[in-house]
Amino acid sequence: MKIGIEAQRIFRANKHGMDYVVLQEILQLQQIDHENEYFVFVKPGPDRCVSESANMHIVELTTPSYPLWEQWALPRAAKKAGVQLLHCTSNTAPIRCSIPLVLTLHDIIFLEPRDKANKSLYQNMGWFYRRLVVPRILPRCRRIITVSQFELRNIVGKLHIPEERMAMIYNGYNEWFRVLNDTHDVYKKYIPQKGYIFFLGNTDPKKNTERTLIAYARYLERSAVKRPLLMADLDRHYLDSIISRNHIGHIRQHLHMPGYIPNSDLPAIYNDAFCFLYTSLRESFGIPLLEGMACGTPVITSNTSSMPEIGGPDAILVNPEQADEIADMLIRLETDPDFYQQKREVGLQRARLFSWQRTAEQLLSLYHEIA
Repeated sequence: MKIGIEAQRIFRANKHGMDYVVLQEILQLQQIDHENEYFVFVKPGPDRCVSESANMHIVELTTPSYPLWEQWALPRAAKKAGVQLLHCTSNTAPIRCSIPLVLTLHDIIFLEPRDKANKSLYQNMGWFYRRLVVPRILPRCRRIITVSQFELRNIVGKLHIPEERMAMIYNGYNEWFRVLNDTHDVYKKYIPQKGYIFFLGNTDPKKNTERTLIAYARYLERSAVKRPLLMADLDRHYLDSIISRNHIGHIRQHLHMPGYIPNSDLPAIYNDAFCFLYTSLRESFGIPLLEGMACGTPVITSNTSSMPEIGGPDAILVNPEQADEIADMLIRLETDPDFYQQKREVGLQRARLFSWQRTAEQLLSLYHEIA
């Protein structure tokens, strides 16, 4: 069988969630499947993270915009390659395509009420594009994959899709996220000392950056240690507005904002952190939750959406809308060594249940079932 995989953004330098998912699926399929022939459709970029092999072909398509790439260039290239099944991996797909489609629908946040405070043009354009495209392609998909039981129930309930047309396949995490005996002082690129609190925040309202910073301010008021906060990939103007609005200027001297942290440095960053804050309002899966756990770092996460499902019943769960709950948990981790060690072990055990190899095996089984 000739299988096409849409992976438009995997060659870009600064990858994000869905980019990593499809990249790992491709790399694992390349290792475990030597019978089917794959055509991976990408946009040119500086990070050529997948190499061609006997049955894995890279097809680069150049267009000026995402919609043109997906709606015009992709279906034409897939048809030219003789693809018999096209897997679109990032929530959307070509509206006009004669090839049988499989869609990974990570979430349906685009159907939920939009945060009017979100000023990001990129995020807002993506929101409108998904609202336009997804309802038109769902009836044509042979199978719709999602990444957690929470999201599967959400999709079935809100879009009234028969459950037999759905498939749930968990994501994994990369094997280099593990306990490291020597982190080679990677942290020094970003922050002067170990034992910091780590937070992956951005301007997306669902990441809950504002409440998390308020919680950190309350932690500083109560803590005898006052651990610094390392924040990756956050716009400084956005940060300034949060600090000003909430009158928490005292946190500035404790913040370290180095910008984008490459994936290759993250295992060391997790290992040298005191704890990791993953306090989103909503996630369809939450790969960083597993990454932190696999590195032996206690993770404070949310009791909403998929996070209790992925973190497990013994995860450190808080109400993400209550800054005091987040601050209370930071203080408890800092003052209760037994609790800290227990949650460290819980995370290590939980992370072992997930792997990209298992994800790829289930994906390959689904391809065969559809064929």
